[in-house]
Amino acid sequence: MTISEPTTAPAKPAFRQRLATTLRQMRKARWPYFFIAPFFLLYLVFGFFPQVFSIVLSLSKWTGLGSIDFIGLANFKLAFTDRVFWQSMLNSVIMFFLHVPVMLLLALVLAVLLSSNRVKGYQFFRLVVFLPYITNKIAAGRTFQLLFSSTDSGLINSLLQAIGLGSVTWMENAWTARIVLAIMLIWGWVGYNMILMLAGLQTINPELQEAAQIDGATPIQAFFYITIPLMRPIILFCVVMSVMGTFSMFSEVYSLTAVGGGVGGPMNATITPLIYMYNKAFGDFRMGYAAAIAYLYFFFIFIITLLQFRRYGRVDQ
Repeated sequence: MTISEPTTAPAKPAFRQRLATTLRQMRKARWPYFFIAPFFLLYLVFGFFPQVFSIVLSLSKWTGLGSIDFIGLANFKLAFTDRVFWQSMLNSVIMFFLHVPVMLLLALVLAVLLSSNRVKGYQFFRLVVFLPYITNKIAAGRTFQLLFSSTDSGLINSLLQAIGLGSVTWMENAWTARIVLAIMLIWGWVGYNMILMLAGLQTINPELQEAAQIDGATPIQAFFYITIPLMRPIILFCVVMSVMGTFSMFSEVYSLTAVGGGVGGPMNATITPLIYMYNKAFGDFRMGYAAAIAYLYFFFIFIITLLQFRRYGRVDQ
């Protein structure tokens, strides 16, 4: 008589066991997943798919209609020799140094002045300084266009003539057009940065400045040796945001230069990478080349931001 040994079922692989456990958990929590599903569906359609499609476009030639022709790295090679593209990058660097230092210094000074309750009506002045930020940029650009009009009807030229100075062709000269754009950017963004500075000042213990003044430091010395070092994270954040904002300017440049020398004029003196991308994509219908420029622009901004954090983002121990 033979006794048969009991047969044992083969054990499931570890991967199949984990998958079965995960599916059971998802089945139990199906309703929470159902309610968060719209976000992921919208992200797939309007976020993930455009990102993947832009990578395909950067390696292709497409006019927006018809077939997409794969051309490899030709768009990137062309971008490296595109004089107007590098001019737009240089314009952004110039505009950064023209307006960001003045804007951040003015925002910090205004934040210090308006952070004290001893200033009568400080809430009203905060509102006045912040209002330009929420003003429509197209309307603001048109207003500055009228103010700095090269004709005698322009308010700035009228004031210059009233004090015996001649008229200036503001928007017909490269550097004067950049100066007008810088003034507009300072006017429009100083309030936003002031609010950030105010938030940073509220985190500083006032006893530090009081102790410094007891030890003989003047208010100016306390400002430079206590306030500014403690405000370094906020200042770094403002600088990083200003870098990205300067390189991605669109509405300000478009509204200010749409009439006269053309968008980004005169002589491409105020054109930015975003304006140039827009012109290539929706003016020349070179979608693939515009996508390649966008990736080069992103890589440049990423490197600059990384260098800023590595250089100025360290906290001294």
